[in-house]
Amino acid sequence: MQNAQLPMGNKPGSTGVSMTSTNNVVAKATERGNNEHIRRLLNSFGLRTSLVRLKVIDVLLTATVENRCLGVRGVHSQLLGLDIPLSFLSVREVLKRLCSEGVVTLNPDKSYTLHHQAMAVLQARE
Repeated sequence: MQNAQLPMGNKPGSTGVSMTSTNNVVAKATERGNNEHIRRLLNSFGLRTSLVRLKVIDVLLTATVENRCLGVRGVHSQLLGLDIPLSFLSVREVLKRLCSEGVVTLNPDKSYTLHHQAMAVLQARE
């Protein structure tokens, strides 16, 4: 059994997007101190904004910058570590929905990463 706090297999996420660009997206979002970039991402995919979606995407974006892939347990653990009390089931359902809408990709090892089109949307709106 794998440790829920560790990335799945320590495999890098393959988003097809340069890490420098990804770091710029995260850095600019941190400077602003808000989730406007994630709100625009959700809007571009026709999804409403919710706190759970914002937090899950933020965790996945951070994992991408750190070159990690996270499964449901890993995402849930990261959220709990940030004192965001979301249930495991809520996180799992949000990840499933984001997958079905093409925002997130489920990898063969059961880890989740942001889809390359989602990363492109985030970078285009820097």
